[in-house]
Amino acid sequence: MRKGSLIILVALIGLLTSVAIGQTPTPSPMATPKQKVRTWTIPISIFTKKELQADQASEFVQADRLSIKENGEEQQILSIRAIAESPLSLAVVIQEDLTPDVNLKLNELRDFIRSLPRGSRVMVSYVRGGSAITLQKFTDDLEKAAKALRIVGAGTATGNGPFAGLNDVLKRFEAMPTGRRAILLVSDGVDTAQGTSVSSLVRTIDLENSISRAQRYGVAVYTIYSPTSITANSNSQLVTGGQGALLRISEETGGRSFYQGSIAPVSFQPFFRDLNLLLGRQFALTYLSTNMKKGYYRVEVMSTNPEVKIEHPKGYYYR
Repeated sequence: MRKGSLIILVALIGLLTSVAIGQTPTPSPMATPKQKVRTWTIPISIFTKKELQADQASEFVQADRLSIKENGEEQQILSIRAIAESPLSLAVVIQEDLTPDVNLKLNELRDFIRSLPRGSRVMVSYVRGGSAITLQKFTDDLEKAAKALRIVGAGTATGNGPFAGLNDVLKRFEAMPTGRRAILLVSDGVDTAQGTSVSSLVRTIDLENSISRAQRYGVAVYTIYSPTSITANSNSQLVTGGQGALLRISEETGGRSFYQGSIAPVSFQPFFRDLNLLLGRQFALTYLSTNMKKGYYRVEVMSTNPEVKIEHPKGYYYR
């Protein structure tokens, strides 16, 4: 697992783009004076390729110049905001019908919430049977959010999965300030509404809707696999499909998926060490889009430094 400092020096921001943060952007050749444009914000995380494969995180990342494309067409970057300029809005979402061993990790989760940077806003919600129950609305009182976590019951798993309820949670971000947004979802990812084959489990309607909404609201979804009673017996097909669904929503939204094989993790601590690094390297990138037609747009964010890796949403639907 990766360890080390979460420090990112100011030089990372200063060289990202020719438009410095806080300055008035200069006219872009991508947008003519009479052309209609719109602003769009996405979460991105910036790393060196070496540190993603090593045990030690670098204290300095030289990103050089960043560029962004939609469907292969370059767009104009307006701003890139980091922790100081854009506090994190994080929703902690737990699938309520997980096996009781998840309760052994609640103190680890509480400590993770308490460790977030000052100014972070945290929401706590439990999902089950297609609905979400909010135990704590977004608050910057991290202690209050940590104490909102409660014991998960030992009820029978429904197989409805977390994604319909996750959709309800995502709607809460609509009222939040634009900036760095994320969800931490603890779930087995299994929704059997459309079948139990792996291909069905990674393509459910609720999963598709959650991905689309997360991309639209600029929310990076981080997931931790934890079993329910129907996946605790190591049913390989359900476990593979559930983990595939969690991996897909994370990759499509610019997050990361964590799991420890097909079993319940012994501890969440290694995941939280990585997650702290990921959130410490997360930025809110705002740019001008020249695409005004409704539809799906592929997104690419690139650096002139070949040693830099950037994680970001794969695209989004504009409606």
